[in-house]
Amino acid sequence: MLITVRVIPRSKRNSIEWTAEGLRVHLTAPPVDGAANSALLALLAERLGISKRDISLVHGATSRQKIVEINGITAMELKQRLVADTGPEIPAK
Repeated sequence: MLITVRVIPRSKRNSIEWTAEGLRVHLTAPPVDGAANSALLALLAERLGISKRDISLVHGATSRQKIVEINGITAMELKQRLVADTGPEIPAK
């Protein structure tokens, strides 16, 4: 499954929130030498309860707008796990 992620590096804390365009992820890591990309994949794996090897960056390695591929869970499971973790409702499409 592919998901669009907007990354905001150098934030005060790591967090994930839903927007109409996809996920917005705030990371404490700087956008230097792939640190933010690694932090993004690690945070998503931790919050989803899956292995880091099941998540890969497909597009946008040097951009704030990224496309991430997540294997091993369905779209419904993704939404349930992140909503349970972040609290806000998922916007209706």
